[in-house]
Amino acid sequence: MAVHLPTEPLRALFIGDSITDVGRRDDPDGLGHGYVARIREELLCRDPAHAPEVLNRGVSGDTVRDLARRWQVDVLDLDPDLLSVKIGVNDVWRAFGTRAHEAVPEDEFRETLTALLRAVQAPDRTLVLVAPFMVEPDRRDEMRVQVVRRAALVAEVAQELGAALVELQPAFDRVMRVSPPVWWSADEVHPTRAGHHLIAREWLRVAGPLLQA
Repeated sequence: MAVHLPTEPLRALFIGDSITDVGRRDDPDGLGHGYVARIREELLCRDPAHAPEVLNRGVSGDTVRDLARRWQVDVLDLDPDLLSVKIGVNDVWRAFGTRAHEAVPEDEFRETLTALLRAVQAPDRTLVLVAPFMVEPDRRDEMRVQVVRRAALVAEVAQELGAALVELQPAFDRVMRVSPPVWWSADEVHPTRAGHHLIAREWLRVAGPLLQA
């Protein structure tokens, strides 16, 4: 029986920090073991004849400055049909450790993210911004406060550029109201398997329909 495969599937590229990376360079499929792989699996199961090519270019520890350094090779040269960017936690977290000089101020964060997206913006390209989040139920926690502020900046950039926005803090707040935070992250930042599944579900709800060929 002949099998007819699509000749040019859409290319979906995911870029970001450790929450996107999740061991993708040690994975034979290059997707890692987090939300990117879950998204790929779900898209493949939904419509195997038209499932997009999925690429993961997450790098653990990255800030928006790091994205800028590798934007040409890891984004522009790959020419994706859909680009999904999740960044912002490390830009804040650096200020709470011994590498405070690597923290990225809010104005630089917004300006850099906007410039990177404008460089890749095109009429036939879909942009998706995934806002940073904290798995921390205390809304007065200082790092959470700062991450929420970055999420608001991401939302502003998404609105300015007409990008789709995946907001994750409301989703994690919702599940933390009825279950222990440790089910979703062991360290308030890096999701558990269930946390990655939640991210994938929210991403697919918002951005999945944009991948229709």
